[in-house]
Amino acid sequence: MNRSKSAAILVALVATQLGAQAAPPGTDIYLAPLTVQGDRIAIGTPVNVTKRPGYDNQPWFMSDSRAILFTSIREDRQADIYRYDLASKTTTRVTSTPESEYSATIMPGGNRFSVIRVEKDSAQRLWSFALDGSDPRVVFERVKPVGYHVWVSPDAAVLFVLGAGRDANALVWADRSGRADTLARDIGRSLVSASGSEFSFVQRLPDSTWHLRVGGSKRPIRSADFTDVTTMPPGADFVFWLDANRILSASGSKLLLWERAKKSWTTVADLGSNGISGLSRLAVSPDRKWLAFVANEPRP
Repeated sequence: MNRSKSAAILVALVATQLGAQAAPPGTDIYLAPLTVQGDRIAIGTPVNVTKRPGYDNQPWFMSDSRAILFTSIREDRQADIYRYDLASKTTTRVTSTPESEYSATIMPGGNRFSVIRVEKDSAQRLWSFALDGSDPRVVFERVKPVGYHVWVSPDAAVLFVLGAGRDANALVWADRSGRADTLARDIGRSLVSASGSEFSFVQRLPDSTWHLRVGGSKRPIRSADFTDVTTMPPGADFVFWLDANRILSASGSKLLLWERAKKSWTTVADLGSNGISGLSRLAVSPDRKWLAFVANEPRP
């Protein structure tokens, strides 16, 4: 199955999970100490911080690096946002709504977080909440169905908007003025901040290879303005930028590193010996001391 179809199926599952005909696969969130000193990068022993049957995914660090927000589907079969505090090792529920919330992301300024919200009519739009889960507000009223997002300024975000055929999964720029422009199509699920004011995304090119590309946050922007960074490793969907010259990704049980000087991917750690497989989403704490990642539920 190609990555576009996989992404479409994943977002479709998000939209239909209230009907419970198909549940997302069981996943857990791990935290591992991270050491970044000059050219040296080391990953400590990972700890499963969710460790329960079901869907726990999409970790995002708070601005102070003391906690992560993540999506969890529990006994009520409802996707809500939870918070895990690193010091106390405790989990608390942040949202408890009739809708489902996914992909919590701290917004510029650090006073609110944004989510993809699956509304009662199955519309998927970008919403925001106060940090305590109160005061829900729709952000971009007319842009839907949204699957993923990254903020590029206090007033603008780049969105993955689900589509098929000629409108296959679009990269859409949206801002609070109501403007929304399609910048690219046939993109993957990884939308993240890159260096400075840039963002990155993965895109399938005509030769069916997947490439990591970078765009700037200033308007206007055209597809011709995107910079091709590198070809993605087989099986790798998500990336996280350590700095302007180094990128983390994952495939199977391996954490991978791309360095601009070497222009190649190398293995930083193979977590298979820890019983960890199916690595996907990655997040690094703002203080660069912690790595969070998603993996398959451990086998009994």
